[in-house]
Amino acid sequence: MQYWAPAIAVSLTTFIVVLNASLMNVAIPTMVDEFDTTVTMIQGAVALYSLVTAALVLPAGTLPSRHSIRRVLAVALLVYAGGTLVASLSWNTTILYLGWSLIQGSAAAVIFPLTFTVLIISYEDDDRAKAFGLLAGVSGVGSTIGPIIGGALTTYASWRWGFTLQLVGVGVVLFFTQYVSPNPLSETRRSLDKGGTVLSIVGATSLVTGFLLSGKYGWLVERRPFVVGELQFNPFGTSPAIWFLGVGLLGFAAFVQYERRLERAGKSPLVPLHVLTNRPFLAGVFTYNMRSIVSAGFFFIFPVYLQAVLGYTAFETGVALLPYSLTSVLFSTVTPNWRKYISPKTLIQIGIVCMGVALVLLYEQTGPSQTIVRMALPVALYGAGVGLILAQITNMTMSAVPTAYSAEASGVLNVSYSIGFSLGTAVIGSYFLGRFYGSVVDGVLRAEHETVSAEQRTDLVIALEDAAETATDATQQQFLTQLTPAQRQLLEGIFEAAMFDAQRATLLLLVLFVLLLLIASTFLPRQIPDADDGTDHLESSPDATREASETATED
Repeated sequence: MQYWAPAIAVSLTTFIVVLNASLMNVAIPTMVDEFDTTVTMIQGAVALYSLVTAALVLPAGTLPSRHSIRRVLAVALLVYAGGTLVASLSWNTTILYLGWSLIQGSAAAVIFPLTFTVLIISYEDDDRAKAFGLLAGVSGVGSTIGPIIGGALTTYASWRWGFTLQLVGVGVVLFFTQYVSPNPLSETRRSLDKGGTVLSIVGATSLVTGFLLSGKYGWLVERRPFVVGELQFNPFGTSPAIWFLGVGLLGFAAFVQYERRLERAGKSPLVPLHVLTNRPFLAGVFTYNMRSIVSAGFFFIFPVYLQAVLGYTAFETGVALLPYSLTSVLFSTVTPNWRKYISPKTLIQIGIVCMGVALVLLYEQTGPSQTIVRMALPVALYGAGVGLILAQITNMTMSAVPTAYSAEASGVLNVSYSIGFSLGTAVIGSYFLGRFYGSVVDGVLRAEHETVSAEQRTDLVIALEDAAETATDATQQQFLTQLTPAQRQLLEGIFEAAMFDAQRATLLLLVLFVLLLLIASTFLPRQIPDADDGTDHLESSPDATREASETATED
């Protein structure tokens, strides 16, 4: 137990954090009623949580390089527990934002990269692959059973119990934390790169904010006014998203230049250049990023489709996704040893193909006759694909970097994931909802034999989106009771047809992203790299580090 305790500790930690996000999403309607607020306000807490995590994950990832790994994990868990307690006791949205978005989000920024670091330093070769497979499987289970647990607690007790039960989980994890290495990654204590920290926060925050705003306000041209307080920000008729994205890209460009100058001056950068110029590592980061885009899109549209069209409850949605959980856990924990017989790169590409085939099968099945039993095969196949990828990609990516710099590499990988997840939610989510609302408007206009201009149609779609955002179940039912039976039947038919259309179109878009993921995977190395072979000299001096960095750049 002592040997595998570090893997158990970080896997359970990841399970709790992933479960927390799932619980929050399911509880949104209930929290709107309890706090007497709007859906947008509660969704703002979710967005702020993502923003805080993305902003802090890169500087937080360097903490194990300067402090005891065990102590960093224990303190992060205690802070997370404090945020959980505040969120469970919150009596208004301000306290909820404080506990869930700010405190828990900050702790999660430390926890996510730390999990990879702990596994890298605790295990080698096959055991490391098994540990990463376990981490991937547990994460998949958390995202799947979260809606089941959250739905049951919200329906039969209170959403607050979902937060309270996490405290028990933190207590269990703290027991296993005692077996995590007490040593920092580096024997020489490095000072915090304050300039790099500021630039990384500006870059990550701006990019994620831009992606979050793009779905509602448009990517380039103003889709609707963006107002903060009494100030409107739509310069030259543009969307605010393009400005945030521009600032984010400039921030990261400045970050790379600043890190280069710092390293040439013989100082300690936030992320050493030889990490940023490591080809196998960057190939893994890019593939991991593309996979997160696809996963974010799939887990955005699929539960919405199951509940809004097929009428499934949160519990039934979890049951429908159960084959995904089982196969993703099975393949992520069993297949790491397959690399002895099949190249890890080939296994990843087989997994990508499985995901694509599963999405095509779901596209073919989409319709009124779709059932949980019929969906079981493609959902299981999708889970198998994800399991094959995650069993290899994290280990492959992190192993490309010397162990001494695994904390910095883990931070980069997690920033990539945060950006990819927000991009996937923005692109896939906005396309799905835009297609749905557009089809609803078209269906109503056809039923009324009306024709409008393209600009008027866009205005109608935006008005329908705004109305849906602020409507609770009670207000929707109140609206429906005012309609005649014929009108209600017409609207139900239009909504159903629009959702089927949106689901099919978005599944095809996801297939396109899977093809891009397959292309990205061609740049991966065929075998798991071992960056620690002959790289111990990197720790000897800043000059040695700088020389290695410049050599990597020239190569």
